[in-house]
Amino acid sequence: MQYRTLGRTGINVSAISFGAGPVSGLMTGSDANAQRDVVAAAIEAGINWFDTAPGYGAGSSEANLGRVLAEIVPAQPIHIATKVRIPMNSTELISDIIRRSVEESLQRLRVSSVTLLQLHNGITAERGDEPAAITPADILSRGGVADTFDRLRDEGLIQHTGLTGTGLPAAMTIVIRSGRFDTVQTPYNALNPSAGATTPVQPGDTDYGNILADCAAMQMGVFAIRVFAAGALLGQVPSAHTLKTPYFPLDLYQRDAARAEQLRAELRDDESMTTFALRFVLSHSAVSSAIIGFGSPNHVAENAAGVGHVFNMPVQSRGR
Repeated sequence: MQYRTLGRTGINVSAISFGAGPVSGLMTGSDANAQRDVVAAAIEAGINWFDTAPGYGAGSSEANLGRVLAEIVPAQPIHIATKVRIPMNSTELISDIIRRSVEESLQRLRVSSVTLLQLHNGITAERGDEPAAITPADILSRGGVADTFDRLRDEGLIQHTGLTGTGLPAAMTIVIRSGRFDTVQTPYNALNPSAGATTPVQPGDTDYGNILADCAAMQMGVFAIRVFAAGALLGQVPSAHTLKTPYFPLDLYQRDAARAEQLRAELRDDESMTTFALRFVLSHSAVSSAIIGFGSPNHVAENAAGVGHVFNMPVQSRGR
């Protein structure tokens, strides 16, 4: 496994991270033996970062991850990142929402603190411009998200603070340039590279406005998500989550799947789509790690092997 420095945190993070979200369905499911086997395989492969959220399976992802890590007791340090989402219509103070969410997450994860707490809302000029999006003012105003995250860090419940880099570029840039957060996780893949380049986007796609340039300028660690476009790049059928989510919906998956077929035809005979997709993401100088939703030990092994090939082959220009 290769490791990279996670921005100004100074943490050495594995080039691929364990995504415990609902797309693979592993950690939000009920197969305890499979969960243990896959997590153990990931740790054996050198993966040291696990990403979860209370919204993944209504807390089941955190609970399952906490149980498995307590059973395995890894020999090497393991980092856990979780999130908090601010409800759109709540009249409760943002600070109270965040504190309660974090306390419940720590209980489910069976830990006294997490390495990283991330805001799980998109960022737009007005609330609700996109599903579950809040504003820079919600985040940066006195008593808002950033202030509350800082207090939780001072209390030792979290070590670092992060953002989910979705929403609209102008609003995201305001928050990123504030310097209040240590990391960003953002969609970035070969079908939509707009988070990492100034490039036209395909009709219907979101333009992420080359926010990785701002992240690099602020020395923020970057996690790439949707590395395989929810499986579309790998020719997989859409997951149950993809069929119902409002965030990266089925019509996006279908467009990505059609474009992935065209891209697949252009690959070299000795190059798998897994390796190409990882190489595309990890070749960006701002990216610290690619978060992947593993479903089996074989999936872990395939991606770990892909990392081994990433820096042995130069990135070539590809059609989108």
